Amino acid sequence: MYRVWNFLTNYSLLLIFGALIALVWANTDAHSYHLMVEWPLWFNDLIGYDLHHWEVAMGEDAELFGHAETAKVLTVHYLVNDILMAFFFAIAGKEVWEAVILDNGSLRGKKAATPLFATLGGMIGPIAVYLGLAAILGSTTFDAVANGWAIPTATDIAFSYLVGRIVFGAGHPAVRFLLLLAIADDAAGLIILAIFYPEGELAPIWLLLSLVSALGVFYLFNRLPRRLDRGDQLRPRSTWVRQKLSWWPYLIAGALSWFGFAQAGLHPALGLLPIVPTLPHADRAFGIFAEAEQYLTDLLNHTEHLLKHPVEIVLFLFGLMNAGVEFSAISAPTWLVLAGLIIGKPFGVLLFGYIGAHTLKFGLPQGMRTVDLFVIGCVAAIGFTVSLFVASVAFDPGPVQDAAKMGALLSFAAAAISIVVGKLTKVQKQHG
Repeated sequence: MYRVWNFLTNYSLLLIFGALIALVWANTDAHSYHLMVEWPLWFNDLIGYDLHHWEVAMGEDAELFGHAETAKVLTVHYLVNDILMAFFFAIAGKEVWEAVILDNGSLRGKKAATPLFATLGGMIGPIAVYLGLAAILGSTTFDAVANGWAIPTATDIAFSYLVGRIVFGAGHPAVRFLLLLAIADDAAGLIILAIFYPEGELAPIWLLLSLVSALGVFYLFNRLPRRLDRGDQLRPRSTWVRQKLSWWPYLIAGALSWFGFAQAGLHPALGLLPIVPTLPHADRAFGIFAEAEQYLTDLLNHTEHLLKHPVEIVLFLFGLMNAGVEFSAISAPTWLVLAGLIIGKPFGVLLFGYIGAHTLKFGLPQGMRTVDLFVIGCVAAIGFTVSLFVASVAFDPGPVQDAAKMGALLSFAAAAISIVVGKLTKVQKQHG
């Protein structure tokens, strides 16, 4: 599977570092932390949060910033969550795209059937537990938290992979199964974000800008040069485009697509996804975030390699902007998110994985036991990054959002639970 430990460790450590700083800051000086997050960078009429909502969120501090009458305000939080995180989702989208479209993609064919069923269970289970327990707590609680049903469906690829290696060992087939589940979970999460969590009033006509940008850049800088080079082994036009223009046309198209998403009311952090499939790609992949892919010369892998370190910084900033929750915020939504992840995820993965493997006879990878499905579900219960992101868009700033975020942060407990469950189920580690 190629070693990806260092790459994911970098992602994980910086993200954790940012989250820890935010937690300490918010619990020692909540006012200054809140001021930093909502700090206005640009008052304008194009991009940012609604000015009225920002003024409500800032309270009396809004008077500190004199500004002309505008419709929007670009804050530090918006810059990170809505603009910079688009590059993180672009990388995640690239991995999903490879897994689905390439001949050797990990989500193609019968080998992906059981992981896909397990992924479905890993989403239905948490939703059922979250909403079921919320209903038991009463209609007032249910109405307050219902929109956060997608928070516990997430699986953090980086952290689940690291914990999976600890529990199973690097060479165990369950680790690859876990990666397939995490990739499919990410794909489903992107769809959920786009459909169920629009950021404003929907204006679908603006999606034409995204569509035209994607089709235009694909035809002019990918398909057309290759068509003109037919019969010429030197491929002069394709080579010129790749060497002289590189990724710049795609960055411009990405900016237009991002703006189209923002104006359409969809979450702009997903705005680069339509551009990802347009980048030239070799018909081979080495696996999720594999370091070996840096040696591929196609533009998509080259672009991902260039984004590697900037995205690490983005994830640090994301942790800093979103994990600043006071411990006093812990309340019912915290436990609902945790229950959805730690109870719903393992049992959902086990049930639907069993159906896929045995009832529908798709089978399990050689060397993997049925009980390993439950352990995989425990590992996949680490929601963190995407759970935090969904919590930030599912609820308006306030006590419910803070409580839900705390649930996403505390999902790290799933790591310890996974290690214990692995011991109890007598997982035989496989190294190599």
